[in-house]
Amino acid sequence: MTHASYKTWGTDIDAEAKAQMDAAIGLPVSIAGALMPDAHVGYGLPIGGVLATEDAVIPYGVGVDIACRMMMTIFDAPPSLLAQQRDFYRSAIEKNTRFGVGAEWRSPKDHDVMDEDWNVSNITRELRDKAHRQLGTSGSGNHFVEFVEITFDAAALGINAGTYLALLSHSGSRNAGARIADYYTRVAKSLHHELSGMAKNLAWLDVGKEGAEYWAAMELMGKYASANHHLIHEAIVNSVGHPVLRQVENHHNFAWREHHRGRDLIVHRKGATPAGKGTLGIIPGSMGTNGYLVEGLGNEESLNSTSHGAGRRMSRKAASKQFTWKETKEYLKAHRVDLISAGLDEVPWAYKDIEEVMRAQRDLARPLARFMPRLVKMAPSGERPED
Repeated sequence: MTHASYKTWGTDIDAEAKAQMDAAIGLPVSIAGALMPDAHVGYGLPIGGVLATEDAVIPYGVGVDIACRMMMTIFDAPPSLLAQQRDFYRSAIEKNTRFGVGAEWRSPKDHDVMDEDWNVSNITRELRDKAHRQLGTSGSGNHFVEFVEITFDAAALGINAGTYLALLSHSGSRNAGARIADYYTRVAKSLHHELSGMAKNLAWLDVGKEGAEYWAAMELMGKYASANHHLIHEAIVNSVGHPVLRQVENHHNFAWREHHRGRDLIVHRKGATPAGKGTLGIIPGSMGTNGYLVEGLGNEESLNSTSHGAGRRMSRKAASKQFTWKETKEYLKAHRVDLISAGLDEVPWAYKDIEEVMRAQRDLARPLARFMPRLVKMAPSGERPED
């Protein structure tokens, strides 16, 4: 029997993440895989892991925060406006989303996603009302809403070369997605008592049987997570009043039906971005470093994937112990980043070097523009992070 294999991009990847990927590729349902340069330890599949299976979906291969994504709105406006009207732009963020694990609105927002079929499973039916109250909120941990300065060195996407103001958000399916991931992982584990060690969290569901219900719930969470971003961006766009040049949205923590290696497969991208030829992606660094707007190159070795960010190089606990707000604020001030709120575990040094990550995956995605955070809002210190 020929065992599945995977290729790794980048070298700054910890041993435990590699061990998680080894466990994933060794599953009897696994066909192919890839490990992105932002890879680090996660639940089940490592963050930055890509896994193709046959007729099987792995809830923890998708991730806890189902359909977590990035969305960017590029304005026909200069970034210099941020320094001139700081309070105006700060207010635009703070009034139009909420941060924190239990964040929700007193008066739920309206969106067509709530008219979708939330009866696809008992768990989605149970979660509908809370999901409605959390619609248009941002969560905690590494989730953010920020204004950035984006630079196109050459014309792209119908936008002339130059520097522009843009809005960028990162969040997912909130409490509903986490509850669905937990529920179906328990179902999968109950069906696969033979799994041991790291493979326990990689229990799978047959997409033609029990997995069909999970798949429907996952697809619903994809629509829900997208609606969260669109509501946040719509509210902030209306608040600032600038003309919009382009919006870009892409997601990770999902599973797709795709054709690779001559067969129809289920491709899990946990903390990895789709990068088919010409597919647009957003790869941020940290609150104090560059990020990139990219287009995929369609590299089959990576199953048409690229990283979803710089990737953590240390745990949240380690970062909180090692760094202080004093040095963080000095660094951010020197780099002209205005931080509204965040946890100390999100400091720039907790992340890998984004430039090294981009060099490691230059055969996976091509930069179209680079952006730098200028006004950043994350969950305040003390909030429990979401994965």
